[in-house]
Order: sequence, then structure tokens, then C-alpha cells
Amino acid sequence: MTLTTINLAALGQTVNLGTEVTGTLPTGNGGTGSTATTFVNAASNVTGTLATTNGGTGATSFSPGKLLQVVDNATTTVVTHSTSYADTTLNCSITPTATSSKIYILVTQCVYWSQNGLTIQLLRDSTSIFAQPVAYTMYDNSIDNARDIYSIQYLDSPSSTSAINYKTQCKLHSAGTIQTQESNQKSRITLMEIAG
Repeated sequence: MTLTTINLAALGQTVNLGTEVTGTLPTGNGGTGSTATTFVNAASNVTGTLATTNGGTGATSFSPGKLLQVVDNATTTVVTHSTSYADTTLNCSITPTATSSKIYILVTQCVYWSQNGLTIQLLRDSTSIFAQPVAYTMYDNSIDNARDIYSIQYLDSPSSTSAINYKTQCKLHSAGTIQTQESNQKSRITLMEIAG
């Protein structure tokens, strides 16, 4: 009698796959269906374009100026400020794909203040990268207050592939009141990674 199938578990035996199995193990039995015993080193053995179906982008290179990703965030949280810089709750994070990338930042900040103006600054993490005084504009002369939608456009070169947070802060020039997102007006920040 010839046995073609043996239930080794029932016999109490084991099989050493390293020394006792040869040939091709089908995918139906947990194998790959391949007789190859080595794997491809993507760093040294792959050239050309890696298709999107294989986890690539389909591109052979990224030319400078190409838009790589866009992220944005908005807030309607009302914040009252003083003569010291404080967060406006408007912030957004991005993780650049290359150290040569630049980050183009667009900010639309809704502000209200009474008397003497204010300054809004843009920070990369904890570092101020841009600060601009806001002039007296759009005054309501009956109550001597000002309302404005303030914009920042800034091109940053962070030289990093770690997560980066951009945010705004503001302060009054002298005593008075300032509110960002006053009356629940929406402020927005948009970050665009540009290939360097």
C-alpha cells in the first residue's frame, strides 16, 4: 500500500522545513509558489520607475517647484490677547518628504482690536519666522475699534523631514483689547510642500 498523504500531527511527528522540504511550496499551503530563496534589495537592485501598484509614485523624479502635498486647518475659537505674544489657536502640521522641500504657508487671520494696533507673527514650532504689524484699517469710528482679515504668505525652508507645526501668535502694541476669530469668524492656515 502506498500512502500519498500522512497526517504527521496524528503520528506525533514534526517536519523540519529547513532540511526535509524541497521544491516549491504552493501558495495554498502557505508558500510563495516561488523557488527563489533571496529577496530584492530595493536600495541597490531596483532602477527605473516603480509603479503605483507596487507602492511607488509612477514618477522617475520630482522636479523643483512640483507640489508634493497640501494640508490645512481652520479655527473659530475666540481668543482674547494682551501686549504679550499668545497663541491664536490657528495652527497646522506637515511632515516634509525631503530636506530640500520648501513649505509655502498661507494664513487668513480674522482679528478685532481696540486702539493702537497689533502685531501678528508666524512660528515654525517655537521659532518666529515672520512678524508684521497690522496697520489701522477698517475702523468703526463710532466705537473706535478695528476689524480686519489679515493675510500672510510666506515661503519657508525648514530643511527637515520631521513633523513641523506652524502657528500664529499676536499681541497688542499697547493697552486695549484684541480678539482673534471675533464673533466666531473663521481663520485658516494652509501648508503646501514644494519640491526643492
